[in-house]
Amino acid sequence: MAVICDGMGGLDKGELASATVIRAFLQWFDKELPYELENPNMQVIGEKWSLFLKELNVRIQEYGQARNISLGTTFTGMLLAGGQYVIVHVGDSRAYQIGKDLRQITSDHTLVAQKLERGDMTAEQAKKDKRRNMLLQCVGASDILNPDVLVGNTEKGIYMLCSDGLRNEVTEGEIFDAFNPKRNGDSEAMHANAGRLIRLAKQRLEKDNISVILIRTDWE
Repeated sequence: MAVICDGMGGLDKGELASATVIRAFLQWFDKELPYELENPNMQVIGEKWSLFLKELNVRIQEYGQARNISLGTTFTGMLLAGGQYVIVHVGDSRAYQIGKDLRQITSDHTLVAQKLERGDMTAEQAKKDKRRNMLLQCVGASDILNPDVLVGNTEKGIYMLCSDGLRNEVTEGEIFDAFNPKRNGDSEAMHANAGRLIRLAKQRLEKDNISVILIRTDWE
């Protein structure tokens, strides 16, 4: 199980919102996961996570309203079990699968991504648009929250979860080169390659938070 939460930089106390969600899912991992794994149904688990996020959204909103502050966080969580995975997703953190190529699994909940999908904007325009980080929904700051629930069969290779800070200033080719399964045979190599890509993003003056989780799915 892996979870990425990126507190929204434009809102007060974004770090509190992200930490609140992380702690809640840590408790779920300790208390609920053992029962779920007795007969795992990834779609059911995903729907439970979705409801959990909706509850957290209301709870964080109420906390902020009582103190006259705004809180918000993205959420991309993944559970792998029994040859399948479930991903539940809100915001613009991402999940990728890396095997023979790089495949983005999640879709960004941003205004720019919406315009790109509708054909109202080109990919080149999207990269330069100042609204590219404007979220359509996030946990804690959305009146209506509709998380994506994605279920699939686990493929051999690398699964990568990251905040937008990792991929804003690096290319998909550079991500694939860093996290190609052939170059990430053990946890030491994975850690070293993640560090190199993070340093590259920083060298290109990335100012946003950078978080990355790598999961290798074909251990011998």
